[in-house]
Amino acid sequence: MPYNLDSKKVASAARDWLSQRGVKLEDIAELTYFLQKDYFSCLTMEQCIESVESVIAKREVQNAMLTGIQLDILAEQGKLLPPLQEMIENDEGLYGCDEVLALSIVNVYGSIGFTNFGYIDKLKPGILKMLNDKNGERKHTFLDDIVGAIAAAASSRIAHRKQAEKEANLQAE
Repeated sequence: MPYNLDSKKVASAARDWLSQRGVKLEDIAELTYFLQKDYFSCLTMEQCIESVESVIAKREVQNAMLTGIQLDILAEQGKLLPPLQEMIENDEGLYGCDEVLALSIVNVYGSIGFTNFGYIDKLKPGILKMLNDKNGERKHTFLDDIVGAIAAAASSRIAHRKQAEKEANLQAE
């Protein structure tokens, strides 16, 4: 019998796990707005939320979310084998797998997302500052990068759509 996982179950789990880790879609939309507000003066939070929802609706994004969050949880519980346990638990500087996983999200929307991700990953505004805090019980080695990548992808999606609107308006003139 072939394996078949209900896509609604995966989508629901990804959203639920994000929420359980203290991240709201509005938090990610605020990051998206931060990345695009200087380029589109008429940008609204509603557009940012819609873009974030569209990104999160993609299965490859959901897969990255579930994988990263699960690894963070296992690190909190001390259930990974050494030395991986210590690397993820301490968000070791030379451990780059968290960024690589996040780049799989960014890659869905093209090269603009890469630069947006690098920028927001360096600044750590909004919810990213809280997720990057190493002093709490929770470990967010993967989640901070995943959230930044979703915002970067959503902002890239907005940039592509705004460019298409601009081109359509020029053709209509």
